[in-house]
Amino acid sequence: MKKRLYIISILSALGIPAQAQYTYTLRQCLEEGLANNYSLRITRNEEQISKNNATLGNAGYLPTVDLTAGYTGTNDNSNSEARSTGETTKTRGIYDQTLDAGIDLNWTIFDGFNISTNYKQLKEMERLGATNTRIAIEDFIANLTAEYYNYIQQEIRLKNFRYAVSLSRERLRIVEERYHIGNFSRLDYQQATVDFNADRAQYIKQRELVHTSRINLNELMAAEDMDRPIKVKDSLIDVNEHLNFTELWNGTLNTNASLLQADQNTTIAQLDYKKVLSRNYPYVRLNAGYGYTFNKYDVNATRQRSNWGFSGGITVGFNIFDGNRKREKKNASLAIRNAQLARDELEQGLRADLSNLWQAYRNNIRLLNLERQNLISAKENHEIAKERYLLGDLSGIEMREAQKSLLDAEERILSAEYDTKMCEISLMQLSGKITHYLK
Repeated sequence: MKKRLYIISILSALGIPAQAQYTYTLRQCLEEGLANNYSLRITRNEEQISKNNATLGNAGYLPTVDLTAGYTGTNDNSNSEARSTGETTKTRGIYDQTLDAGIDLNWTIFDGFNISTNYKQLKEMERLGATNTRIAIEDFIANLTAEYYNYIQQEIRLKNFRYAVSLSRERLRIVEERYHIGNFSRLDYQQATVDFNADRAQYIKQRELVHTSRINLNELMAAEDMDRPIKVKDSLIDVNEHLNFTELWNGTLNTNASLLQADQNTTIAQLDYKKVLSRNYPYVRLNAGYGYTFNKYDVNATRQRSNWGFSGGITVGFNIFDGNRKREKKNASLAIRNAQLARDELEQGLRADLSNLWQAYRNNIRLLNLERQNLISAKENHEIAKERYLLGDLSGIEMREAQKSLLDAEERILSAEYDTKMCEISLMQLSGKITHYLK
């Protein structure tokens, strides 16, 4: 333990941090998270599965070829009685053998457009897998960006509480000095001590919130060390105050991933309906093969025999009645309608979400501008109160109120900045522009 403390002291004397601290921009956080996050890696694997499934063979376009081989042996005993003489002939241990091998090809040439529809559906599922990955990526970018700015918010709040502690410490020093010379009462000294301890307690609690946000960032980035120190390059919450509602709504209609997903679900439902209709057409199947058979007989007049050659055939069929076609057709038609209704409902919901977020965004910008003016007034008020307090013209309680007003103004402006940023992130995600934060 002493050796470790000795090494740390040397590193500190040389200006080298004892533990590496990583400095990140928002883009660097996003890039590391997109590369390492476990949920995204799982989603990408699922997308790859859908790509692997979208093949001609899986759709049924290609024939199947089977290679088979077999061996059969029989060991029989028989008793034969002649009709004319009644004499019985006994044969024991008759061992006959059959060896066969062959290759068979089966190919469905036409199946009422079911094969082509199945292939289109597999390709649509592939596109749906890509859309699901895009949704997961956009959700991740929104979550990590929100946590990034939450970490900045908690760091700023920690600085504000540290400043509050320094103000309370200075006030306590002044009160203590004047208490000893008789200018302030014991009550003034005790009140200053209580306020100082209260500010220290808030500072300690805020350090825990900063630590929690840092852990959340490391978890989103899938860092090996969840407790590694992080220093973000940004020290302020930069708010984009120039978003345009019309551009956001047009972007939502044209590029929103959830709407695209709903359109793809509708297309898949329509293809399911076509697959049901394909049963109204005949099917054509081709089969061909080449085989070899070898027979060996124990007591037969022929001791052994070999056969080999080609075989082939074509089957044409038509399903007249299967008992379920009418029901499945109705259900497939309803599934298309449900998919269309779900899409319309989603668009309506997105419009409502966008309108609500836009209203909150505009209100928060107005609040932010108002709080910026309030902060200027609160700072001036605190400076005046501090001067009067030093001159003895202001009580400790009034000084505390001026200090609290300043800290409350700083807290309100910080909350307004963060709330505005959260609205901005949500609006960018709805309009399909969330990847802007990667630039």
